[in-house]
Amino acid sequence: MTATLSKTKSSFYRRLYVAYLIDQGIASVPALIETTQMPRRTAQDTITSLAELDIVCEFEKDAGERHNIGQYRIRDWGPIDKQWVATHADRLKAVLGYD
Repeated sequence: MTATLSKTKSSFYRRLYVAYLIDQGIASVPALIETTQMPRRTAQDTITSLAELDIVCEFEKDAGERHNIGQYRIRDWGPIDKQWVATHADRLKAVLGYD
């Protein structure tokens, strides 16, 4: 049985899953695209929107790189239970269709 997610719920789940991936080291836009197959703009927008959940995500530029080459880091999960997200990551992935 496949349930249709509301836009609000899918957006929330996508943010949680992207934060989880970043925390697991899949921490650049190209890596997120490769892992999830989401469009570049969606990946970028999702990273930006983490702040709306009070998840502090910062970009760290790689030393010696001239352009924006680096990785994101989750500095603070805010009110989100990081362990809950990790425990349910496979479910989030499946519900979002990132199998």
